[in-house]
Amino acid sequence: MSDDEAEGFRTALKRVAAVLKGSGVEFALAGGYAAWARGAPEAGHDVDFLVRGDDAAQVASALEEAGLEVVAPPEDWLFKTRSDGVCVDLLHRSAGGDLDAVLAAAEELPVLSVRMPVMTATDVVADKLCALDEHYCDLAAVLPTLRALREQVDWDAVRRRTAGRPFAEATLFLLERLDVLRPV
Repeated sequence: MSDDEAEGFRTALKRVAAVLKGSGVEFALAGGYAAWARGAPEAGHDVDFLVRGDDAAQVASALEEAGLEVVAPPEDWLFKTRSDGVCVDLLHRSAGGDLDAVLAAAEELPVLSVRMPVMTATDVVADKLCALDEHYCDLAAVLPTLRALREQVDWDAVRRRTAGRPFAEATLFLLERLDVLRPV
């Protein structure tokens, strides 16, 4: 990712976070940029925020009032906005846990000089592992994040939340073999 692209993602993150803060709804920075805020490598393909489905209309209205384009894709669990060509996803569900619990656990951190709630490292990792399936299993994209966050993660909680998900379990086994995690 070029410096200009990185700056575009960062500007979009700050702009949407400011709108979310002003809207008064509960939200959290999610996905790759939540991991980045906690020390992982910068993802650079989109920016993700979590919001409740019940708050989606209010958030969409606030984004439009701020001059941002709002896009409703066919999926019923998110909508998107664009800030200067950068896609920002507003997710209504968490792959790795109960949305209310994830939002409640989010910790306020300074991200690019804007204080905002950020998903915990445990929630980010559980989400990333639960998203792995036969259609998306790019471990090269996931492993650097898992390694970077390993000391911040409650791995027992991640194991409980990913139990029965073969791609997540296989990734945890690989992390054990790579001496990133202690075997259970």
